[in-house]
Amino acid sequence: MSHDQSLNPETMPNEPEKATLEGKNKFLGFWFFLGGETVLFACLFGTFIALRNSTAGGPTADELFGLELVFIMTMLLLTSSLTSVYAVYHMRNNNFKKMQLWFGITALLGFGFLACEIYEFTHYITEYGFTFRSSAFGSAFYTLVGFHGGHVTFGLAWLIGLMFRNAKRGLNLYNAPKYYTFSLYWHFIDVIWVFIFTVVYLMGKVG
Repeated sequence: MSHDQSLNPETMPNEPEKATLEGKNKFLGFWFFLGGETVLFACLFGTFIALRNSTAGGPTADELFGLELVFIMTMLLLTSSLTSVYAVYHMRNNNFKKMQLWFGITALLGFGFLACEIYEFTHYITEYGFTFRSSAFGSAFYTLVGFHGGHVTFGLAWLIGLMFRNAKRGLNLYNAPKYYTFSLYWHFIDVIWVFIFTVVYLMGKVG
């Protein structure tokens, strides 16, 4: 497929991300990928639930977790999901500049989330000596939450790469599926965080 299939307001399809066979195949293939990721995270959640009380005499979840910071992190990530929706809306209306703007805001919110997570991990290590090797609970916690953080980092690298690569190209039928696929991925990691917030932090505080 040629990469210069530029869109114009008069001929633009309603869903440019699915207007080509290649776009439809990417969309379908990505759902299979998300299915595998869901199984992987389900295993990590199951492991965490099984080990969350195995503290080996170290700090417990109730002693460690402060919901104020976690709430801020949750708001940052959920808001970034909303801004990605705005970006896709402008993509479907062929407004490339506004799409890039809202995806840029999405990236900033994602970086804010990562900064909070780094601060959180650093605080646990320096204030409580709570590390990956402290206990089975520590290993399960850092594996689950850190694995999610790795997904956020990958998503941000993906988005920034898309934005810079296509900054001068504009929107076309070749890159529209890529932007849309990213948005699906971002919503996925936001949903995973909601489960982490509930299972790890809320259950940790209420026992």
